Amino acid sequence: MAHPWHYILMAVIYLAAGLAHWFFPKVYLVILPPWMPWKRAVVWASGLAEVLLGAALFIPGLATLALYGIMLMLVAFLPVHAYMLRAYQKFRKIPLWALWLRIPLQGALIYWAYTYL
Repeated sequence: MAHPWHYILMAVIYLAAGLAHWFFPKVYLVILPPWMPWKRAVVWASGLAEVLLGAALFIPGLATLALYGIMLMLVAFLPVHAYMLRAYQKFRKIPLWALWLRIPLQGALIYWAYTYL
């Protein structure tokens, strides 16, 4: 059975986001909280997780596991969003409303993955 277009869109979003971690690592290094160790490894590994989970959505035997993985990964990213809100002065190029919007957006993305379980 073919996947609906929005399911394919989800996979493409995670594949693209993961690759962006490798092509533009400085963007991600800057947003990590100061307390987080091994920043380069975290950026590389989170990119790998997004690529693997996005690709796994196309493999029938792994798709359900990938959806759970995506939901867990999005929860794991919440401390970064919280840090950016607390340290919003460091991110002046991003409107404060956009930093706030990222929190419910994470919830919406988690719900989106949940709808396919």
